[in-house]
Amino acid sequence: MWEIFKTFFILGCISFGGPAAHIGYFRETFVQRLAWLSERQYAEYVALSQFLPGPGSSQVGFAIGYHRLGLKGACSAFLGFTIPSVTIMLLLVISTGELAGNGVFQSVIHGLKLLAVVVVFDAILLMYKNFCKDTPRILLCLITACTLLISPSVIEQILVLIFAAVIGVFFLKENKEDTTKKKKHCLICNVCTLINYKPLVLFLLLLFVLPLLMFFYPAMPASISVFSDFFQAGSLVFGGGHVVLPLLQNIVEGQVTADQFLTGYAIAQAVPGPMFSLATYIGYLILPSEPIVGALIATIAVFLPGFLLLLSCLKNWQRLSKIPSLAAAMNGVNTAVVGLLISALYQPVFVSAVFNSIDMAIVLIGVYLLKRQRLPIMWLVLLFAVIGVLLKLI
Repeated sequence: MWEIFKTFFILGCISFGGPAAHIGYFRETFVQRLAWLSERQYAEYVALSQFLPGPGSSQVGFAIGYHRLGLKGACSAFLGFTIPSVTIMLLLVISTGELAGNGVFQSVIHGLKLLAVVVVFDAILLMYKNFCKDTPRILLCLITACTLLISPSVIEQILVLIFAAVIGVFFLKENKEDTTKKKKHCLICNVCTLINYKPLVLFLLLLFVLPLLMFFYPAMPASISVFSDFFQAGSLVFGGGHVVLPLLQNIVEGQVTADQFLTGYAIAQAVPGPMFSLATYIGYLILPSEPIVGALIATIAVFLPGFLLLLSCLKNWQRLSKIPSLAAAMNGVNTAVVGLLISALYQPVFVSAVFNSIDMAIVLIGVYLLKRQRLPIMWLVLLFAVIGVLLKLI
């Protein structure tokens, strides 16, 4: 168990570059160097992480730990990979209040906000290329983006994801012909025979029953509300860590300012490890009576849904992935997620970072450096921090 924790802790300290880079680090470490699993097994875990909501690269790490030493190994992998980024985010959010009036610090944050525009734009391009391959998918992406630009609330986000799943079942099947055996059973029946019920039941209780209890018993502690809010956000994040941005932004609206939120997101770009560590920053701010507790609760809550769902179907993933209707529903959801991220690119990312033509020019240069020159994300972080300071001096 210590070996698993130590290996993932080292990776958590050096894994800059986002989920795609993390997947590369994991493959080099656990398939090529340590040989803990085969290429085929690793590819299956990566596919599963793309299929389920949650933090993709962290789910792959969790699955590798589970493969190595069961649930203890999975938890050791999660803690090792996540502790570095959570610790850094905690230190930074604690320091943010003291540095709020510091002009240099604010200039650095402005530069990192401009980098956030570049990074989200790049994520949209990559996801659009992967998920919007034909006219029905492009239209579904467009409808989602327009809907959420006009009405960017949590309810609308949930409704468009459900709508996208239904559209996927009817119009986005990769293989139109189900086998005779599959036609005898509905989608729900097929899925129910292949899942592990215990983690799934816990997931459903936390997702649906906990909010109902809070509705009927509003005097419950604020920490329970924080857990519920971040658990709901983690339950709806398809397509990678960047998608947590619009979901969390709407859930915590009114509790943190747009500037505070984007500052946290900008800082999350600059630290190694999972993007979901943004929850640490936001959780600290929305529970001022117990900020450390709020940060830890938010962090656990946003990761937990993805891990519960992973445990629900990890053992039978190969058979689940071959159910055409289920795969089609996820095609629809993944397509809608691109539209959701497009809406987030405008609000809150773009409108909170780009204030003039110089800012826009810097964003365009950043896109060029990232897409054409393939400058590593760590160098971009340093470059945009310096640019932010230079803009202050102009």
